[in-house]
Amino acid sequence: MNKDQVKGAVKDAAGKVQQKTGEVIGSEEQQAKGLAKQAEGKVQKSFGDAKEVVKDANKR
Repeated sequence: MNKDQVKGAVKDAAGKVQQKTGEVIGSEEQQAKGLAKQAEGKVQKSFGDAKEVVKDANKR
């Protein structure tokens, strides 16, 4: 697991918390920020996954 995978997963989780907090307090702005953070985290994690695939392919 590389740093992009870890950071992406953390951002995704933090975004979920922020979104749910926004729902609880009735803040559409916080919900939107949470969704954006989730998307950013998923992209970063996918980038990290791709790096791992390339690294594994180079080992062969």
